[in-house]
Amino acid sequence: MIQINELIKAYNKEIVLNIPELRIEKGEIFGLVGNNGAGKTTLFNIVLDLITASKGTVISQGINVRESEDWKDFTGAFIDETFLIGYLTAEEYFNFIAGLRRMNKIETSDFLAIYADFFNGEILGKKKFIRDFSKGNQKKAGIVAALMGKPEIVVLDEPFANLDPSSQYKLRKLIKDFAAQNGTTFLISDHTLENIADVSTRLIILEKGKIVRDVLKTETTLQEVEAFFKPVVEADIF
Repeated sequence: MIQINELIKAYNKEIVLNIPELRIEKGEIFGLVGNNGAGKTTLFNIVLDLITASKGTVISQGINVRESEDWKDFTGAFIDETFLIGYLTAEEYFNFIAGLRRMNKIETSDFLAIYADFFNGEILGKKKFIRDFSKGNQKKAGIVAALMGKPEIVVLDEPFANLDPSSQYKLRKLIKDFAAQNGTTFLISDHTLENIADVSTRLIILEKGKIVRDVLKTETTLQEVEAFFKPVVEADIF
């Protein structure tokens, strides 16, 4: 589904991402974790051709993302608020995305109705510009827009951030259900280990731009990831 080869990103000769090889299979919920500066967002930006790699390739369903824009037809993404159009209402924004995804009005209405519980009555029908939404509601709008048209690949950078606990649990189910129903491949990063471990079928830990752990999900995955990030204190040594 996605093949990454000899990928390097450097700024002023400082290498911030170095991934010799990575393959993400169709239908995987690929979770990416790491401390600030580990290279998570950099990787996603390269996958989405938002920034250029210093070296290497990203092949998405046989398409080199640097050489063709055809991959955009089957890819949805929400990285940050810049993906939104702040001067539109939520309805206007969703209709705009629906047009790009070739969805008619009935399809759009039926699709949005599925996420009424996730929206919690705070997104649609408010006659508010998206720029006036809370950070959490902006994120909800961006995530659902990324799913419009049932893309085969969805990239979400820190989707659980700014969401209240109830919305985080709803988003977990939303992602797992969408992947199961549509066979969609998800690439997700987050700092909340419990959330990312719950939704992912495969977890990768990035540290200083390199993959240091690549594990399939098991009953002990969360504990293994937590142990990796747990600070070493004197009591642990003796």
